[in-house]
Amino acid sequence: MKIHWINGQYSEDNRIFDTKNEVYEWSNSLYGDFLGYLVSKVNVGYTTPDEKVINSLEKLIPKWANYLNIMVVVQKDKINVNNKYLYRIWTLF
Repeated sequence: MKIHWINGQYSEDNRIFDTKNEVYEWSNSLYGDFLGYLVSKVNVGYTTPDEKVINSLEKLIPKWANYLNIMVVVQKDKINVNNKYLYRIWTLF
């Protein structure tokens, strides 16, 4: 399964956010990054050290997909890279 990972282009990708509002604003701002892949039904994912962002995206991605009238399955996990936990979320079509 091929997944296009969109993280790494913003400094916020490695940030731990302090408030729920910041988390929501950041995760919702990723809509434009996910949009083209969702419309094209290409599996797309995001990785961050902030689990709160992944939990927010877990709620937002299905809403975005529903708005686009597409069906998507969302998967997530936690990996250890160099003794640092990273949280990942991705779509499956």
